[in-house]
Amino acid sequence: MKQLNWFIQALFFYLFTLVVAALPNSKTASIGKKTGIFLFNILHSRRKIAVDNIQQSLPFMKKHPSWTGEFETAEEIALATFINLGTSLVEVCRLYHGKGDNIIDSIEVKDAENFHIPRKRGNGVVLIGGHCGNWELMSLSFKKHINENVWAIARQQNNPYLNTIIEKMRIRYGNKVIYKENALKQTLGVIRKHGLVGMLIDQAVFEHNGILIEFLGRKAWANKAPAIIASKTGVSIVPTFLHRRADCHVLTFYPEYLMSGDRTEDGIMRDIQAMSRYLENFICAHPADWYWIHRRWKRAGELL
Repeated sequence: MKQLNWFIQALFFYLFTLVVAALPNSKTASIGKKTGIFLFNILHSRRKIAVDNIQQSLPFMKKHPSWTGEFETAEEIALATFINLGTSLVEVCRLYHGKGDNIIDSIEVKDAENFHIPRKRGNGVVLIGGHCGNWELMSLSFKKHINENVWAIARQQNNPYLNTIIEKMRIRYGNKVIYKENALKQTLGVIRKHGLVGMLIDQAVFEHNGILIEFLGRKAWANKAPAIIASKTGVSIVPTFLHRRADCHVLTFYPEYLMSGDRTEDGIMRDIQAMSRYLENFICAHPADWYWIHRRWKRAGELL
């Protein structure tokens, strides 16, 4: 029965991709907005998580130097977040069917030298970021804008049929996927061959592979992997983010993060905390572009 349900879910999603891909480019934004509002209205539990996360983070964000004051309430940010997710979903559906080249072409790239400088040293590079803007689009755009393919670390979907669809989209422009179940070994292999790895570091992890940091004013578990990998291999760490603007997306490369060189638990904590500050800065500047609907602070004191 589970297999049948999975098949039906994947079938409906595939049919949705066909409908969206058949629409003219000019309809992408309006259909994306309507999709986001629809999801906001039906996904009650996820909406509740988003509003609660934002409410608890707002005091920190409003005091942050990057805060723009565009939004006043948690509900406003939550709705804008769902609209971003709906629009991203529509864009990804078009990309799946090869109809998204105009989306990739319109991306504005800022500070690409922050990537090219460490890349010219001949070592591998780990691009760290988060579930920000349209994060799937970000990795798909690298071939066009920096002439590189990336190995993207991702979680395998429980639904195998849906996973096949998503994987096909992720590798469409020459990228490859590393699934989290065996990620460390494969990641080290790619880096030793001077490859490019994309890693999203904003998800809650279990204590055995995480470290406790401050994130948006609250304790949160963060993945130790970027610090451990960098210490083992000397790979360059380049924070990279994509945010949505009214007329296009903006891809920004930040200066390479220089590791402290301290391999103790305290040293790893300081490095991961410093890397997470890039995420905080992004979220405070673009609060509607982050994935508020997941339980980022679970197992670290969150009540939900």
